[in-house]
Order: sequence, then structure tokens, then C-alpha cells
Amino acid sequence: MHGFINIYKQSGMTSFDVIRRLKRIFPGTRMGHTGTLDPMATGVLPIALGQATKIIEYLENDDKIYQTSMVLGAVSDTQDAWGKIEYTGAKNIATEQIWRVLQKFTGTIEQIPPMYSAVHYNGQRLYDLARRGIEVERPPRLVHIRRLDLLKQTVNEDGLPEVHLEVECSKGTYIRTLCYDIGQELGTGAYMSALLRVRSGQFTLNTAHTLDEILDQGNPEEFLLPVDYPLHHFQRFDVQDARDRTRIKNGNRIAVTESRPGELIRIYDQDCLLAIARQVAVDGKQFIQPVKVFGNKN
Repeated sequence: MHGFINIYKQSGMTSFDVIRRLKRIFPGTRMGHTGTLDPMATGVLPIALGQATKIIEYLENDDKIYQTSMVLGAVSDTQDAWGKIEYTGAKNIATEQIWRVLQKFTGTIEQIPPMYSAVHYNGQRLYDLARRGIEVERPPRLVHIRRLDLLKQTVNEDGLPEVHLEVECSKGTYIRTLCYDIGQELGTGAYMSALLRVRSGQFTLNTAHTLDEILDQGNPEEFLLPVDYPLHHFQRFDVQDARDRTRIKNGNRIAVTESRPGELIRIYDQDCLLAIARQVAVDGKQFIQPVKVFGNKN
């Protein structure tokens, strides 16, 4: 079984919970995901099956789009609604002030990973230390916020201002930390109250399915997307010569005439994905060098 299933993860489940349930449907199939979602979060969670797991590493840098809500006038030890909430005093914040602050968090910014995260520290997960009441210093990381839009402002059931945002960002961005940092800049404090991932690379909400939908389907393979589904932005090269086909299958380079150095290339054998490769120059000549070779069936 090879390909991707685009899961709509529901709140209350971890990303590994999703994989465990899928393994009951596809026993013995190797699986992996292209980026975790916190248990509180919902939305797009692409799961790779079989040979599709080989290309996860080429998808990790894909941008993500989230819709999130943050409550002003309070903070949380987990930076989200599932933590211990401490009220700081709500303030009426003008829309213009929120827009100005959002501009400060657009572009390349620094984030300090939250203690309640899966980041490793001396061989331990930060969340394990946090649950024992231990806080350690974490170096900041650079992330890129491509777009940060204010969708609307409401008031939650406790009478606190709630700000709704859409965020397009790089891999490794903590949206709850973004909410926390925005709250600090506003002077009100903030915690993330909801998070929906609407896109992860080529995977979007309109092709996502809940686990229940898949479980209720008599033929769950109908939800399987091709191995090359998320790779269509790579250039394509079709092998025509039998000798070149054999060389590629064995991980050896083949000579080409076109020059496209450094770019990732999809290599096909009669519409079957054969390999992912890069073009390299050797002694002034151009070659395609496989970096990942697949089996004949995908």
C-alpha cells in the first residue's frame, strides 16, 4: 500500500493516535506524517503510507496555513486553552493597534520553543520536564511568517476579547507561541484558543477526510492519493532508454543535455515514479543523479 491519505485530524487526538488507528485499517504498512499537530489542533494531517514515507523529507520545508484564535487578557502555562489560565485583565484594543503589532511579527522572526513541546533537551522532551515543574532555558529559533492576516474580532464566553487570525508560515512555527508573543507585545497577554490547519504544502482541507469517514468506507483505499501527489511542483523527466532506466533503478546517474542544476526532479518510467533526483555537472557535462529510488509499484 503506497501513497498519502489526507486526514482531517479532530481535536483530542495526537498525530500518533491517528497513525495507530490507520494501522488497524492498513496492517503491516509503514506510515509516517509530514508534521505533527497538537492534540488541541484540528485540520490537515497528511499521512504517508509505504513508499510515500521516502519522500517525507522533501516535504518538511513546505509552508503551512493556519486559522487560529487567541484570547486577550489572559495567559496559559501551555500557551493554549488546555493549560492553566491566569487572567491579566482584559483591555479594549483598537483594531489599528492590533494591525501594527501584527506587522512586527511578519517576516523572519525569533521564537523560543514552549516548554510544553516535543523539542529535545539533553535527551528528554521539554513537555516531560514541564510536567515535572522544570523549566529550562531554550535558545530562540528563526521562523518565517509569510502572511499574518486579521480575520475578525469577537468576545468569548468570559467576556474577553478574542482575535481571529490566518497565518501562512514556515516549518517549525509554533502558532501558540506566536499568539503568546503577540499578547506580550499588546500588553494584555494572550493564549491560543483554537487552531485549524487549512493547508500543508499541497494538501488542503477540501481533500481531507476524518478517520470515521475512512473507517465507515468499505474500501478505504479509495482515499489513497498517489505517491507523487505532493511533488508536482518538481520538474518531471521521463526515462526513454532501457539502459538509462536500469542505471536510475541502481542509483546511478544518466547524462542529459538540458541544464537545470540543483533542482529536484521527478523521474518517471511509464507514469510510474522511479526516483527523485538532482542535476549535477561533472567535467563540464550534465547528469541527473538519483537521490531517492522507489520500487516499481507506487
